Amino acid sequence: MSRDPFVQKGASANLPLHFDGPPQKFCFVLLPKVTMLALAAAIEPLRIANQLTKRQLYTWQTMTEDGQPITCSNGLRITPDEALAPLDADTVGFVCAGVEPEKSSSPGVLNWLRREHRFGRSLGGICTGAFALAHAGLLKDRKFTLHWENQPGFTEAFPMLEPSPNIFETDGRITTCGGGNTSIDMMLALIEQRHGPELAIMVADMCIHMRSGTKSPQRSAHSVAIGSRNPALLRAISLMEQALEEPLSSSDLCDRLNISRRQLERLFKKYLGQGPMAYYLDLRISRAFTYLNETNMTVAEIAAATGFANTSHLSRQFRSKYGDSPHSFRKAWS
Repeated sequence: MSRDPFVQKGASANLPLHFDGPPQKFCFVLLPKVTMLALAAAIEPLRIANQLTKRQLYTWQTMTEDGQPITCSNGLRITPDEALAPLDADTVGFVCAGVEPEKSSSPGVLNWLRREHRFGRSLGGICTGAFALAHAGLLKDRKFTLHWENQPGFTEAFPMLEPSPNIFETDGRITTCGGGNTSIDMMLALIEQRHGPELAIMVADMCIHMRSGTKSPQRSAHSVAIGSRNPALLRAISLMEQALEEPLSSSDLCDRLNISRRQLERLFKKYLGQGPMAYYLDLRISRAFTYLNETNMTVAEIAAATGFANTSHLSRQFRSKYGDSPHSFRKAWS
């Protein structure tokens, strides 16, 4: 008798489970430069659930637009099971993306997403898969998320859509996650919903993964990142991040924080090793870097969106930080 490819032999961990229903099917559509970590983190919990119960609770397959191998963001290639094809009625389809998401969703993939959604399929996005879902028009009035690094570029490309900071979101037939290990949390939630908390807990233990709730943020708090819980410092950073397009002056910051300029300078020098306005400038240049990487905005549009008076001002600051002009930087990666 041939071995079931979806049910592997484990060492000792097991969980007897009575379930007579059909397996839940998942299809992962791989886009160019997909992140392998996020993809593996979505599939492995399904495999482990089968292994623990010694039952085919889940099956999965991979697709690419033309059925040809896809190159991941780490340079490794994955050969899919097949080209894009209609999903069975009970199959959940996830579009899996990674770096340069604005360039990775083709008309063929978008048409496939629209068709499957029109026929009532449950769909989702892993890592930056929300770009493809948004291009297909499937995220209007939905809660959704994507990797935190790509959210600024996403909101510039889709100003009417607001991604969640949480690790994953489910809204009706749309489920999305921020990629990385958040794929595990998303799949654990789906496993728990279908087969109960005991199996989800055991799968998490097998992954050596500490579960996070859906409302958990993707990023560490500023207090963790900078090693300080000083409320004035944390509030100052928050104000800066909220006002990149129209930067606040040092006086504006002090007025809103109700502290003196000397206190503000001392806080930033103590915990961040630089003055507040230098830190603020770094934030704006870093956001410009993100826009150059993740959007099709012109350099002039990026300069305006990050609070620089003109492209020359942005270019000088960008060259000082990254050693190249915005135009040359973008050209080198095109």
